[in-house]
Amino acid sequence: MLRHAIAPERFFTQVPNEIIRHPRLSAAAVRLLTWQLSLPDSVKQPLSETARDAGIKKTAFINAKRQLIAEGYFHEWRHQNERGRWGTTQMVSNVVLTDEEALALRDGFRPTAPEPAVGEPTTPSVGHYPTNTEGKKENPPSQPSHVPEPLIERGGLILASVSHKERRLRLNGRDIQHLAALAGEWLLRGATAKDLREALTDGLPDRVHSPAALARNRLTRKMPEAPPFADPTPAAPQPLRTCAGTCDRVFRPVADETTCRDCRQDDAEATQAQKLRGTTTYPPDSARPAF
Repeated sequence: MLRHAIAPERFFTQVPNEIIRHPRLSAAAVRLLTWQLSLPDSVKQPLSETARDAGIKKTAFINAKRQLIAEGYFHEWRHQNERGRWGTTQMVSNVVLTDEEALALRDGFRPTAPEPAVGEPTTPSVGHYPTNTEGKKENPPSQPSHVPEPLIERGGLILASVSHKERRLRLNGRDIQHLAALAGEWLLRGATAKDLREALTDGLPDRVHSPAALARNRLTRKMPEAPPFADPTPAAPQPLRTCAGTCDRVFRPVADETTCRDCRQDDAEATQAQKLRGTTTYPPDSARPAF
């Protein structure tokens, strides 16, 4: 298959391959989601209007919406205002969000990658560290700089969901922004969202004076070990050699073989045929039935 694609200079939308190739999303669901993601932030178009503009019929729209909800790409909330009128808030995302993560985003937690500090390091301020931080290290660790941006954002969403659910770990937007890279490092090392939540919430004291300091300490102290990686340097290929069989071909051996693949196959077939001829026996004349 030949492919020719030119990256557009403007008016394009970044869509993960996981959405385009999703095994459980129908074509209508993928079209509905990508259409919504391509709309400008200023356009507040409900999903039903998007389906109409995209030419998706009612039944296909209902099935597509159900699939997007089930896979975590679409969330919807019904709410009532002060006057008693009901309204609906909808959210689409290009990543899978749990109900808690979507709720945290809806309520204003928008984690972003932490910005590097400018200037020389400053002297720590005078005073004592907050209590109930479970800390053993005085200086907070620097933010990991090798964590991919999607994992940083995902880690921030998990922190936001924990903060929204656990009142003793209330984090503001700046706290989440500063801790998102540490949470992303957990994900980079193979931890799950459940692992992160348990590390942050298990055995919390009754009163937490500094939720951000406690969260940073736990993220640092309980950090899982980095998985071992194999040496990415490939082994040098074997030099070419002439086949020692009857073909006189030049081939590149994988190990220390002296004959090419075809000659080895011919030798194996000849050996097998010889074994069959040598093991074939016939019954004596006395044992043969008389006709």
